[in-house]
Amino acid sequence: MLYTGVDIIEIARIERAISRWGERFLVHVFTAAERAESGNKVHSLAARWAAKEAAAKALGIGIRGIGAHEAVGAGAAADWHDVEVRRPPAHRPQIVLHGTAAEQASALGWRSVALSLSHGRDYAVAFVVAEAGP
Repeated sequence: MLYTGVDIIEIARIERAISRWGERFLVHVFTAAERAESGNKVHSLAARWAAKEAAAKALGIGIRGIGAHEAVGAGAAADWHDVEVRRPPAHRPQIVLHGTAAEQASALGWRSVALSLSHGRDYAVAFVVAEAGP
């Protein structure tokens, strides 16, 4: 079985959040590794935001369930840091799941997950595909 999620975001939305809340926003949403690997570049952070939301959709948590303080609807609540976007040098980006997100993936039988990121001048997009076993 395949689980998919896609998200697109206006890069300016992340730029506005950083302008408004600064470090507090960055620390709340992104792990130290994500910030370091992105160089704190707004377009890279926006792509990571989109990846977190796409992964949440694939997990069945949805965008309202990630970053929530409690479960929303039928899905489990996950912290923003539970879905981490890593990009090792010279490798493609990957999703690393922790906490509630990892538990949900395990419950769904996820064996592997692929991530594709892209951005232009105004938008960033992410697509997640996870394969689950029988």
